[in-house]
Amino acid sequence: MTELRERFKVAWSQALVGLDAAEQEAEKVIGKIADAAGFTPDDVRRHAREFAERLHAQRKEIEKTIDDAVKRATSRFKLPSREEIDSLRQRVDAITSRVDELTKARAERPETTGGPGGGGA
Repeated sequence: MTELRERFKVAWSQALVGLDAAEQEAEKVIGKIADAAGFTPDDVRRHAREFAERLHAQRKEIEKTIDDAVKRATSRFKLPSREEIDSLRQRVDAITSRVDELTKARAERPETTGGPGGGGA
């Protein structure tokens, strides 16, 4: 399971690196187009802003698509959710506390001898 999680992390990181590289390349292309087309600096800024907004929206869409795909893939493994794990952890902590209380109470009780019906006089 850990190996699968690591593979997803690596794939996610590679996807983000690819998107970053695409954004950088797009900025270079915009600069070249502006020079060739004779845009004013304000035109370049406006076009770059619009282009960046579109890239940002597409990036968010890709991230959501990847997140959804990961959720679908992991749901097939019937993995517990974070909330389920937290709930179980709380229950185990409560049980541990109760066992500790019972152990302490038992240790504080005086020992009896002779067992059932086998007491003294």
